[in-house]
Amino acid sequence: MSETKEHFILFPFMAEGHIIPFLALALRLVEKKGCTITFINTPLNIKKISAKLPPNPYMRLVEIPFNPTDHGLPADAENTNSLPYHLILSLFEASDSFKPIIRKLIHNIFHEENGCPPPHCFISDLYFGWCADIAHEFGMFHTMFSVVGAFGMACYFSICLNFPQRKAESEEFTLPDFPEASTIHISQLSQSLKAADGNDAFSRYMTKLIPQCLNSDGMLVNTVEGLDTIGLDYFRRRFNKPIWAVGPLLLPPSGERRVAKDSQNSPEFITSWLDSKPPKSVLYISFGSQNTMSISQMMQLAMGLDVSGKNFIWVVRPPMEYDINSEFNFKEWLPEGFAQKIRDQKRGLILDKWAPQKEILSHEATSAFLSQCGWNSVLECLIHGKPLIGWPMATEQFYTAKQMVEQVGVCVEVARGKTCEVKHEDIAAKIELVMNETEKAGKTMRRKALEAREILFDALKDEDGYKGSSVKAMDDFLSAAELMSDETEGTKHLKSLNDD
Repeated sequence: MSETKEHFILFPFMAEGHIIPFLALALRLVEKKGCTITFINTPLNIKKISAKLPPNPYMRLVEIPFNPTDHGLPADAENTNSLPYHLILSLFEASDSFKPIIRKLIHNIFHEENGCPPPHCFISDLYFGWCADIAHEFGMFHTMFSVVGAFGMACYFSICLNFPQRKAESEEFTLPDFPEASTIHISQLSQSLKAADGNDAFSRYMTKLIPQCLNSDGMLVNTVEGLDTIGLDYFRRRFNKPIWAVGPLLLPPSGERRVAKDSQNSPEFITSWLDSKPPKSVLYISFGSQNTMSISQMMQLAMGLDVSGKNFIWVVRPPMEYDINSEFNFKEWLPEGFAQKIRDQKRGLILDKWAPQKEILSHEATSAFLSQCGWNSVLECLIHGKPLIGWPMATEQFYTAKQMVEQVGVCVEVARGKTCEVKHEDIAAKIELVMNETEKAGKTMRRKALEAREILFDALKDEDGYKGSSVKAMDDFLSAAELMSDETEGTKHLKSLNDD
């Protein structure tokens, strides 16, 4: 391995929506600093990451042992994508078992004799706030990384801290430490938050997590100052630590899943299909790698697509009544004859669980994105200047959708949650609103989506003496990490040496 001055350890939570932006951050650090990256995760996730990344002499992928069955989880449950919703909290709780493993791993890294410099900075997931104490034991700078936008995570944190829904006298309430967020509706609470009372397992986990985060030296956020000021200000006030908005951090298309060229899911097949459609005529529908809906909601969505008459690409996962890892057979979950009809009309593609999202969103035939408003999906949508139809499903997605509707102006909501009643007529109406060239509201959304795209690109500019906000934030973060590294260079090994 080439000798480099700086060495970063990165440790994301075990979820596709966390691992991908961590990989994008790792590649950004390598590109900017030529530094060594030690990327930590469980064995199955490391194998998946190895398949995504081309060989890189600066990237070390390190497995940590994890036996899911020890925690009441299925044997291959190393990622939220493979778990039903009710078991995800168990994976969070199981991650506490990593503490002694990570400490020993850090100790061993400091004693390696492979020409690799000792690590000076530990970047862990927001859900691994306890890593701050371990980093400080070894004299390392520690920062959390929020893969989610600041506003969505700020709302989520505030609700978990205060449980204002328990005191609300109506279906709407405000956040006592975040009034700038305006009102929250009871329908914008995930299943866990609706049930939370401060004493349940989810509440106990979150109230333990949040104070741990305060021990960090700062927080990186995968967002842009110009789109997310309200949320960033909340964290600066709440944490009283540096908050660096360094987004958008997105993997290039080559970093996505590889499929056979003749597969209907392949970029080649889908690009060819999109090439045959007029500009701005296709609706892309995907609810991410983890979310799904009920059978009745799936039926109504299919009927809404039928009524709309629009071209579409729809990524379908098994509905929530089924095993999410079950064999794909979408005909069982859609109106009789629907799949054959849209195939005959050459009007739609129904894809099994995954699609090359970046290729679809970047294509001129794609008009809009019906999405769960997961943050990675929102960034990928806005970086290509496309508006959103929001159907948030879980966690902070409800507040990201709220942000996109009320603050950024690029989204209209069609439904909320996995169990709400939704009518196909309403779905068709929202599709028409966004995609019809004569609709004033749709025109405004498309204009604002292009404005958001310019804000994202401007944040990443680094040319002719001009640095965008995210470039400046990354420089500030690297300077802070290097400053602490210089200050502690003479003592950072003391803990590890004393342990020998």
